[in-house]
Formats: sequence, C-alpha cells, structure tokens
Amino acid sequence: MNSLVEKINKLKQEKNAVILAHCYQNVEVDEVADFVGDSLYLSRKAKETDADIIVFAGVSFMAETAKLLSPNKKVLLPRLEAGCFMANMINVESLREFRAMHKGIPAVCYVNSTADIKAECDVCCTSSNAIDVVKNLGSDEVLFLPDTYLGKWVESQLKGKVKVHTYNGFCPTHLRLRAEDVKKSRLEHPNSKILAHPECHHTVSELADFVGSTKEIMEYVRKTNFSEYTIATEKGVFDRLQRDYKNKTFYLLSEKLVCQNMKWNTLDDIYNSLLREEHEITLDEETSQKAMACINKMFEITQPVLVK
Repeated sequence: MNSLVEKINKLKQEKNAVILAHCYQNVEVDEVADFVGDSLYLSRKAKETDADIIVFAGVSFMAETAKLLSPNKKVLLPRLEAGCFMANMINVESLREFRAMHKGIPAVCYVNSTADIKAECDVCCTSSNAIDVVKNLGSDEVLFLPDTYLGKWVESQLKGKVKVHTYNGFCPTHLRLRAEDVKKSRLEHPNSKILAHPECHHTVSELADFVGSTKEIMEYVRKTNFSEYTIATEKGVFDRLQRDYKNKTFYLLSEKLVCQNMKWNTLDDIYNSLLREEHEITLDEETSQKAMACINKMFEITQPVLVK
C-alpha cells in the first residue's frame, strides 16, 4: 500500500476522522475516502458517524454544507482555494436584487451555493430532487439560482406547470459542451448511450439519452446492461465508472470536462490538513440557522424525516 495512504489511514484512526470524496475528485483520493459520492449524500453520511473531524475532499460550499449538518464536528477543506465557479457567481447583494425583481415568489437555491446564499433562500434542492422540490412548493412561479440551465431543465420537465425564473449562473465545465459534441459522438459511437448532467446547455440535454445528477448517472450505469456509455459530466465520474465496470465501455464526451477546482485536493493536501487540523470551515450562528432552515425545508418537501 502507498505509504502516504497508510499515513492518512493511521491519522484517521488516531484523530477519529472521516474522509469524504466527491466523485469529481482525482480518483486516487478514493484510496483514503470513507465515502464517495455527491455532495449532500456525503454530508449526510458524515453526520451519521461518530467522527470528531470531517475532511471534505471537494469544494468550499460542500464543506460548508457538511458543517451545517454536523455543527459540532470539526470540518476541514484540504485546499481552501478550492471554490466553485458557479457558486461564486452569486452573492447576497445580487441575490437580493434578483428577489426584488420578482417580489413574493419563493426562491429555490441549488445545493451548489454558499451558506450565505442558502440563508437568504426559502428552500434548497439538489440536481436529483430539484423537480420534486419545485413541483411540490405549491407555487405557479419560483426563482431558481444560481444555475440557469438546471432551473430551465426543471421547468421543461414540469411541462409548463411552473414558471421558473432563473439567475444567470452556470457551471463552466458543463458549458464547454455543445450540441456538435453530441452529434459527433453519435457518429463515432452509434451504439453508446449518452448520459448528461442537467447543468449542461439545453441543446446538449435535449440530445442525450438520459439526463440526471451525478448519482443518477452512476445508478443508470449500474442498473442497465448496455455495453457502451458516453459520459457528459465531469471526468471524475468517467474515471470511476471505467474503474468499477470493467465489462462495459465508456467514452468521455469531451476532454474539456475537467473542473480544475475539483482537482485541487491531493493525497498530500489531505494528509497535511488532517495532520495539522488546518483549513477549518466556520460559520456564524445566524447564517447557520437560516441556511439549515433552507435545507430542512427541502427534506420536509421530499421526505418525512428531517435533518435536525
């Protein structure tokens, strides 16, 4: 076993720590991760543990979410500069301006947003449950932020039953894809199923065989028996599918599907962060309470058991 992996695993035991790895991370991080998956799943799994320390190999909004769900645990982000371009496209001032333009309409924020933004919104959602959240809010109109493409994809799936006003944010990684990429891939791999994330431009989503969250894409591969799949989301998903399903063939729709911020965290960073217990995520009490209310509203809508 890699000596660095051994050192990290030893530190985990000594410090009663748990390591979370988002599936857009470098695949080597999985060697020390206790849980691998999408951001909210990871935060909820960490909450269920008796760990004293959470090391979140991801980006800053994910570590903030983990802190919201586990306020009494120390949460560390291996690289503090690992932010999310989409989440950083909106701040409290621009959100308030957006809400002022559409008074009286509930605001739905994607989990890919900071705690400050969650604290200013009515309900949170993930890419997996966004349709259910918007549909069950009981409003003819909603505001959706920060990702305009996920918001408009939700609106299209609800067949005009809800008007979705979207903030003009986006994921630069997914927006590198164009319809031409899909058409080219169809010609090169005619038997391959194209699986796209709803953060993609609508011209890409409309041409895909399946549109779903990171988790849903991976579940689609697990549950289906096709021999070829083309992945239209961040390369980390492609890497893990290729590793885990040796009997299936995978293609990455574009080599541009790499989020550099998600690749910041290395095994060295994880080791140093845990060793020194540095890069701790802290949130003030008022922001935490308001942001947690926003998350709890999501659970209230989508399932009977709330996260307290």
